Amino acid sequence: MGVTGATGPVMDRDEVDRALARLGAEHEAIETSLLALQDHAGRRLLEGAELTGTTKERWASADASITLLWAYFDAYSDTYRSARDIRSRRRWSSREDLVELTELLRGECVTVAGSATATANAPTLHGTGKLSHQYSLAALVERMNELYATSLDMVVTSDAVWSALPARIDLLSAELQRTRQLAHSVGVRPGEHPAGDDLERITRTLTALRERVISDPLAFWLPAQGSSAPGGGRPDTTVYDREARALEDVRREIDAVLTVRQDSEARLMKLRDLLSRADRTLAEARSARGEVLAKIAASEVPAVSGPPTALQEQLSMAADYRRHAQWHRLSPLLESLEAKAEDELMRARESLTAVTQPLAVRAELRGRLDAYRAKVARHGLAEDPLLIERYDAARRMLWSAPCDLRVAEQAVLRYQQAAAEYFGGPRVPGQAGPSDRRGDY
Repeated sequence: MGVTGATGPVMDRDEVDRALARLGAEHEAIETSLLALQDHAGRRLLEGAELTGTTKERWASADASITLLWAYFDAYSDTYRSARDIRSRRRWSSREDLVELTELLRGECVTVAGSATATANAPTLHGTGKLSHQYSLAALVERMNELYATSLDMVVTSDAVWSALPARIDLLSAELQRTRQLAHSVGVRPGEHPAGDDLERITRTLTALRERVISDPLAFWLPAQGSSAPGGGRPDTTVYDREARALEDVRREIDAVLTVRQDSEARLMKLRDLLSRADRTLAEARSARGEVLAKIAASEVPAVSGPPTALQEQLSMAADYRRHAQWHRLSPLLESLEAKAEDELMRARESLTAVTQPLAVRAELRGRLDAYRAKVARHGLAEDPLLIERYDAARRMLWSAPCDLRVAEQAVLRYQQAAAEYFGGPRVPGQAGPSDRRGDY
């Protein structure tokens, strides 16, 4: 180590050689990085794109920084070559050589000049009012690292967005076109079906999204929290994901419409059959009611409603929707009609059952009377006068019109009681036995 100079102690030959070796490796690494940045696909895209917004502002700064980087590197290279030339003059450097080398390797002897535009846009020199600056080699390397990191981050993030989003948007747009064609084929059109309106909105959104992604990719970048590495983060796909979900919802809606289109005729035929059966059942109930009123006396017979005209009108509306391919209106209407038609058929059957109940009661009494008569005959009592008398009385009541069911039931019970006494079995509930076998019935 020599005497102290303006830059501190004068370096000896070994220190100079080690410093030059380090600078050589550093020079090669910086040159490789700058060439890689120069050839980066993202940088070439940024140079040729019509940028807007945040990306336009940051690219102006990054482009100036890259220009300054090359100016810095040239100055760095010149100083490195000068130092290497001085060291190569002689095997054993003189004191004057070592002083000069110390100044070059440690002093602020690197002058960097830049253009006015680059100086105005570069974040490191903007606002200094200088077109040149003095650096030591170490300070110059530190400044180049700063510029390189910010420039690379801008290039890498832009390229990452361009590599991810436009291709995905194009794929989604292609799927959107297929969905629109399918929707049009089944009558799902804007202004006529909500899904058609959704398709138009998704189309407009994707078109605008792609244009903005191309012109301002940095608007769609989410930096990683706590990361200082260039390109740390991921593309922001919020808008894309939302529209992809909306398109999936539309596809499901169109699938439902396709199902309605394919099954609608069969479902309409089934509905017509259900309503026809309900109408026939109600007609049968109305006819039966007239028969009951004519044949059964003193009986409460419920009224029978008319045919389901409201459902028939809705059925005609459904058929009209099908003819005009208004599937979005047909689908909920069919579901409603199917539930109502089932209810209508059940109501008609319940009405028929309620109306014919008196006839069923009369038929049950007739069957019971004939069953006891057959039993009486098996016991050899068919010619018994009392049983004949009571059987004839019950039969006249059950086979006459109008039939009083209450009186007829009592007559059948009296016949059953008389027969039970002859058989020696238990008495028939609800009827006291006669004190005189030939008493009144």
